[in-house]
Amino acid sequence: MSRSRRFLDARESARGDGIQHIHQRGDGGTSCLDHEISQLTKIRSNPHDRMKQLLPGKAKAPVSPVKMLAAREGNYTGRGRFSSSDCCHLLSRYLPTSAPSVVDQMRSCAYVSQFSVDGSLFVAGFQESHIRVYNVDQGWKIQKDIRAKSLRWTITDTSLSPDQRFLVYSSISPIVHIVDVGSGMKQSVANVTEIHEGLEFSSIIDHYGDFTFGIFSVKFSTDGRELVAGCSDNSIYVYDLEARRLSLQIPAHSSDVNAVCFADDTGHLIYSGSDDSMCKVWDRRCFGTRAQAAGILIGHLEGITYIDTRGDGRYLISNGKDQAIKLWDIRKMSSNINYSLRPRSYDWDYRWMDYPEHVRNKRNPHDLSLATYRGHSVLRTLIRCYFSPAHSTGQKFIYTGSSDSSVYIYDLVSGAQVAKLDYHHEPVRDCNWHPYYPMLVSSAWDGIIANWEFPGTGTSPLSVKPRSRRWRRS
Repeated sequence: MSRSRRFLDARESARGDGIQHIHQRGDGGTSCLDHEISQLTKIRSNPHDRMKQLLPGKAKAPVSPVKMLAAREGNYTGRGRFSSSDCCHLLSRYLPTSAPSVVDQMRSCAYVSQFSVDGSLFVAGFQESHIRVYNVDQGWKIQKDIRAKSLRWTITDTSLSPDQRFLVYSSISPIVHIVDVGSGMKQSVANVTEIHEGLEFSSIIDHYGDFTFGIFSVKFSTDGRELVAGCSDNSIYVYDLEARRLSLQIPAHSSDVNAVCFADDTGHLIYSGSDDSMCKVWDRRCFGTRAQAAGILIGHLEGITYIDTRGDGRYLISNGKDQAIKLWDIRKMSSNINYSLRPRSYDWDYRWMDYPEHVRNKRNPHDLSLATYRGHSVLRTLIRCYFSPAHSTGQKFIYTGSSDSSVYIYDLVSGAQVAKLDYHHEPVRDCNWHPYYPMLVSSAWDGIIANWEFPGTGTSPLSVKPRSRRWRRS
């Protein structure tokens, strides 16, 4: 019996152990999001109307899995099967919130983590030159153990190609290295057991000890032909992998570009987020002699640590050092590309200071965001946030790491905090939800890779208590 079938056949009583009580947002908001994305989310994650008729007088209540299975067998919808929205309604009830098991524990901070597109592989990057690729389907067996080359401070980002053959990794340098994940070599030591080809994002490099800038974010395009990178020289770079050369450099922001991604499958649109507090949208089809942003998204009061696209070329979320996630619709972006935030009147550095209480609920008067989600903490490092998977949840949740050592899950539409996952002792910099299973993996500065799942038997898996470690900063 497959894993997906096992958790779908789990007892309904287990639901009480897996889903925590809903809390209000940190800013006290409880009203639902009144926007097109609210309707799109409901369409993706609500059951068929005839399913709801099985609960007279409770049309707004979730339809239980038992009743949905009965309706399918009785062909209430006239299709004889679950639709994708029926599946999402069913699967989104099984949140990965049980006590975690430890996948791995290293002596250095875990900085990045990522499932492959099909969920069969998982990549974790650590501070001390280490990257590990785990085979999820084979019990988290280590498939590739990579020792990085020319590392400065830490692995800042990794990205798997869509065909899962290659992995790229970046550091505080203008060189992105590419590794053949599909080779038979388990131990991959840079230029010793395998060649880690260096892709140069700068033409002004005399030698590897003289770096002009660092790369904070790197992503494959959906066709695997290009890389986009956000850098400390305030620029965005696009690298053509087939031609093995840079195809585009954009002086994009007035400060470090901490996050970039392609907006959708076309590769035309690029989103970027920077320490200048701006998210920007770039349409490569409109570039003339001078690359200008198609528009900017104003709302954050501090720098942006991460952005994630919904994949439809319209919506994205951003995590900010103002301790908030914001949801954006690029159709509401401003054309005032020269806008700049007024300098703050107080001294603050997110790497070692708490966020000032007197500005915690302050709002940008020019805020263009659709919604703001508060409760988590964005301090010490570039905390990442994501939409939940489309296949299993209809992207009805957003989730984020936090510097208070937890993972937070919010309801996209209501803004409610649906769950808080507590296990780690140090900041959770990254976390990733399996594209198909109710499984979420968190990676933290305590060096632990923790696997959260919905307990199919109603019992929590045995977990290993993490040992305390000294606080480290980035």
